[in-house]
Amino acid sequence: MSSEGVGVTAPSDARPRGTRLPRLARRRQLLAAAQEVFVARGYHAAAMDEIAERAGVSKPVLYQHFPGKLELYLALLEQHSEALVEKQREALESTTDNRQRVTASFQAYFDFVAGEGEAFRLVFESDLRNLPAVREKTEETQQRCAELIGKVIRQDTSISDEEAQLLSVALVGMAETSARHWLSTQGAIPKEAAELLVARLAWRGISGWDLTRS
Repeated sequence: MSSEGVGVTAPSDARPRGTRLPRLARRRQLLAAAQEVFVARGYHAAAMDEIAERAGVSKPVLYQHFPGKLELYLALLEQHSEALVEKQREALESTTDNRQRVTASFQAYFDFVAGEGEAFRLVFESDLRNLPAVREKTEETQQRCAELIGKVIRQDTSISDEEAQLLSVALVGMAETSARHWLSTQGAIPKEAAELLVARLAWRGISGWDLTRS
């Protein structure tokens, strides 16, 4: 039990203390436990001893992998950021039809936000975004998504690299803002309808350029 209150109940399949795992598997286990505790408690109220208990390890084992709570948070941010970028990549590569690409790209972002739920809020809407390391990672994630979209725009229009970059940043901002708003309304609009609504708006704008593939 945590010194800060009732601990999060350990799952029935939690490993007993002392069980050896490969380093990567142990890291995944610790990150999963940290996310559960962060979501349940909030970052600031979460305690390292509770995270260790949730993972079924001793505190020294936890500290061997992560020197502190911020390092755990940054590792979670990295993990979720990579997942978001990969979803965007898969969406853009799923078709060569640009209208479908726009729809798939927005669907990918809404899928990510809906799938992560409270974890998304924890990682991407935390007040820790004011910290330089956190802000740098979130901005890098947005930029990587924009670069993927910008590459497609440059390939399929006659506009300049600078214009393509600006458009891609705008599209990523639209996807992020609309998906976060949708999440905050607890799905007042069905997810599929929300995706198509925003994708339609984006397509009406970007299709005004001379596209090599429609």
